[in-house]
Order: sequence, then C-alpha cells, then structure tokens
Amino acid sequence: MPDARDDATLDTFDPVEVLADRFRAAILGALPGTDPDVDPMIAPSKRAELGDFQCNAAMPLAKAAGRPPREIAAAIVRHADLGGLAEPLTERDVAGPGFINVRLRPAAIASLLARLDTPDLGIPPTATPRTVVVDLCGVNLAKQMHVGHLRSTVIGDALARAFERLGERVIRQNHVGDWGLPIAMVTDRLRREAEGGRIDLDRVTLDDLDRLYRDAQRECAGQARAIEIVQRYRMGPKAEAELRAEHEEAEERLAAAKRTLVALQSRDPATVAVWRRIYDVTMRACLDTCERLHTRITAGDSAGESSYAEELGPLVDDLVNRAVAVESDGALVVRLEHEGIAEPCIVRKRDGGYLYATTDLAGIRRRVHGLGADRVVYAVDARQSLHFRQVFAAARKASYATRPGASGPALLEHAPFGMVLGEDNRPFKTRTGENVKLSDLLDEAEARAERTVAEKNPDLGHDERRAIAHAVAIAALKYTDLSTERIKDYVFSFDRMLAFEGNTGPYLLYALVRIRSIFRKAAERGIALDHRDAPFAAEHPAEKALALTLLRYPRTVHAVGDALEPHRLCAFLYDLAGAFSAFFDACPVLAADDDATRRSRLRLCDLTARVLADGLDVLGIPAVERM
Repeated sequence: MPDARDDATLDTFDPVEVLADRFRAAILGALPGTDPDVDPMIAPSKRAELGDFQCNAAMPLAKAAGRPPREIAAAIVRHADLGGLAEPLTERDVAGPGFINVRLRPAAIASLLARLDTPDLGIPPTATPRTVVVDLCGVNLAKQMHVGHLRSTVIGDALARAFERLGERVIRQNHVGDWGLPIAMVTDRLRREAEGGRIDLDRVTLDDLDRLYRDAQRECAGQARAIEIVQRYRMGPKAEAELRAEHEEAEERLAAAKRTLVALQSRDPATVAVWRRIYDVTMRACLDTCERLHTRITAGDSAGESSYAEELGPLVDDLVNRAVAVESDGALVVRLEHEGIAEPCIVRKRDGGYLYATTDLAGIRRRVHGLGADRVVYAVDARQSLHFRQVFAAARKASYATRPGASGPALLEHAPFGMVLGEDNRPFKTRTGENVKLSDLLDEAEARAERTVAEKNPDLGHDERRAIAHAVAIAALKYTDLSTERIKDYVFSFDRMLAFEGNTGPYLLYALVRIRSIFRKAAERGIALDHRDAPFAAEHPAEKALALTLLRYPRTVHAVGDALEPHRLCAFLYDLAGAFSAFFDACPVLAADDDATRRSRLRLCDLTARVLADGLDVLGIPAVERM
C-alpha cells in the first residue's frame, strides 16, 4: 500500500472526490455486478472524534442485496485501498448500522492543500469554454428601479460571475422594456409636456419620467367599467355623462399614444428623439445603480425590446410557414403537448399584436444563432415559471434553440427566485404602498452602515469611513439576498443584515480584514513573511478543520454554476470564516512555538484570505482592508 508521502496517489485536491473514487472501486470489488456509477455517499463526519468523513453506502446497498448492512460495510472495508490518503480501515471503523468512518492522514491533507494553493485556487479555466448568456436586471423605461429588481440584478450577476470564474465565455443581457404601447404613452405625454413648456427635455429626471408614466397610464385608462356600474345601478344621467366625457378623453389620449407608437415604429425623427431622451435618462440611472451594487452590468449589455421590433413579424411568418404555429380562435399559437404542457404558447393575438413570448422567442433565436449560446439562463422571478416553460418548449420545437450543425439544442434554464418581503411578511413596500426605490434602499443601507462603522472605529477619516460603509452596505444587501435559497422569499431587515456577527455579509468582510491584519502586524513587528514555500501542517484539530473547509472551494464554485444556486457559495464562505475563527482562537500564528509552525500557519492564513476574497468576488461583494 502506498506510503502517506506518496503524493502521486492523490490526483485531485478534493478529498470527497478521492474518497468517492476509492470507495466506488471498493464497492465494485465487494459486490460484483453493482452499477459502475454507484454513489459511495461520502459525507463529512458529524462526530470529529470518529473520523473526518463517512461512507454511507452500505445501507442502501444492503437493502438491494438483501443482506445485513454491517456485513456489506465490512466487505467494502476489506476491499478499500485508501493508501496515501487515510488511515488503514478495519472493521472497527464500521459504526452503527453500517457507517464507515474515515480519518485522513495529516500528510495527505497537507498535500491536497499544496495542490489547491495555486494562483487559480484549484479552479483552472475550462479547456472547452461554453458561451453562456445570462438574462438579468430587466428594467423598464421611465420607471425607477425598485426592490423587485434587486434579486434579478444581484442573482443574475452572481451567476454570470460564477460562470466567468469557471472560464466560460459570458454574455450578460439586460432585457430592457423599452417598446410597445406603454412606452408610447409616456413618450406622447412627455412630448406634450415639453411642447407646452411645462418640462425641459434637457433637464428631465427619472423622477419626472416616473410621474409622467403613471399619469399617462391613468389618462389612457378609460371609464368603461365605471359606466357599466352606473348603468347597472341606475346612478343617474349626470354621473354617466361625466364618466362618458372622461372616457372619451381617455380614448382620445389612447388613440394619440397609438399614433405615437406608429411614429416610433416608422422611426419618425421627432418622436424618436423624445423616446431616446427617456431611454438615456432611464438607463443612466439603471447603470449607476448597477455600478453601486458592484455588478458587471454595462451599457453594452442592454438588449431592449425595441431591438427585436423588426424581427417579430418575420418570426411569426416563419413559424406559420413551417406549421410550428397554428391558428386558434383567431390567435396564433404553438402547441406544446409534446413536452407535457397543456397551455399553448401564444405568439400573436387576435388583433395582430405580439406578446412577451414573441419577443422572448426572438431573443432565444438571437442568443443561440447570433451570439452562439450553449446555455441561456434567465434570472427572473418565480411568477414567470409557466411563461418560460412555454417559451423554451416553443423555441425547441421551432429549432430556435439549436444552432445549425449543432448536435442538440442549447440548454435553456429559468433561475426563478422568491420575493423580498417586509417584516409583516408581505411584499416589501413603502408606507404608502408603493414599491421601494432601489436607490433609496442603497442610500439607507449606506447611512446605517456609516453610523455603525463610526461607532466601531471613530478614528477613521471621513473618506475612508464612507468607503468602508459603502462596502459594508453592499455586502449586507447582496449577501442577504444571495445567501437565501434562491427560490425562497426572504424578509428584509436592515438590523439583521447589517450585523457584524452571525451569517451576514459584514461578518465575512470582518473575517477577511482579521486575516489581513495578521500580515500587517507581522510587518510592523519585523517578522519575515517567508511563508510561501512553507510546508502545510494539519496536525491540530483546528488546522485540520480549516484545511478540510478550504478544500471544498473548487467543488462549491462548480456547484453554483451547475445548480444556479449562489447560496451554496455563501454557505461555504460562512463555514470558512467560522473555521478560521476557531483556528485563530486555538492556534497562535505570530506567537507560534517555533518558526516552522509560524510559517506554516501564515501560509494557511494566506490561502484562507485568498479563497475568502475570491469567493466574495464571485458573489460581487467588495472587500476592504480594515473596518
């Protein structure tokens, strides 16, 4: 059996993968005929005194074989070759109904750490990068970004960052709602306000546009329902006459908006100039907010619905010509029973109008055929789940999801997420019932963070305090969102998310600052930082626990990309910060008993800081040097 120093036996730095391979071989030896892809069920041990990991496969294997689990476990132990990685197994390592306890050798852990301690931290760029398109943010013209945009922006950007960290070619797409009748309404209203001298186009703000958007919606709404009620309850001719006058005015305004839409579609210069002003003001505010949130969303990532306007008619014609879309009650639909979806995907209404599904089909065709996407991920809230099931199925049926010459369709995925709730467990709103502006949320988070930072470190200068407060606020907001299992709702609480203790963004920032302060103190004391080639050690239980946590990092980042779940990385970073805290309390670093131990622990601290900083960067959380 190979000696523990035989590093060549360790072909990866992840002990779970190594143990899985070894135990899979042992299972096949103990139970010939077993599926070669059998899951060895390797899991961290819940009782450190019994071992570091467990193989839990004996129970399900025993049930299938009709034999006692401990008998199966003993047979696996006899065939297991863990040389170079773990202490030799005996039947004494079989516990309970058939758990097999494994204790890794310190030298093997040190070897695995050394393999991880590279510039890429065990995550080299993939040799065959795919093109991944991430649909995120999703703002609408003339409207403020509100708390409902937080999750799409933050989750989408974190997924994009994870793909980039794995070496994929990533294209972000901010699907901007900048076309259609609602946009024509506000364009018409702004034009009238400017022509009447009531607003200066050159000085119009997003708040102005937000107000005009609501005004335009109201003035075009009409009173048909109110007239019906008046007639039903015989409320008198005066009331009906007043409502009819209002309704006729609304009809006129709506007709004017429709004429504006036609002018936009025909690219009338004067109308387009007003629309362009709305676009520029909206997107400047959107991109400013995206920058404050430390996302990588830029102007070049914008993909407005207006850019698809000329494609929708030919797309529907193509669907009809190939019998992919068929007539149904005057509308055109794509039937999806072949994928188990009873509801058809409507691509053109009876009145000839197009729907969101039509635009999304055009988007998939452009992203797959034009941008070369192998995978398209939509970070959109869970209420749109049926919509995306329909659109994805229709895209596959129409072959829009398959590039010419490709062996199969691109992977189309919806990454749905839950809602942000107030402390009353209802959708987070202002006291007046309006959506909370995202910019206001950021302002409040930064103001609260600055007060907390000033209390904890009153000696900080103004600029440094503001910079730290910004990082703390962004860490608090983003980590709270990302650490929640994506599909679940969560309750928004400033007090909880800004805490410096517990599972929060500020706690992780503090953990990184704490590690970096070790190296500053070493430099101040004249201690040589010559730890880069120091051998790792994993003799102390706290050293071993920290090392085993670090070794989970590559697997965790890959899991985020595979499952589209950023909360897995958040959980890892919280575990890492906790493992470091326990190590720091139990294992003196600068005051270590000897030079070799100090250098080894400095290297362990350095690796921990790099992994923590890298993980925070994948989440899009800015780091600071001190707090």
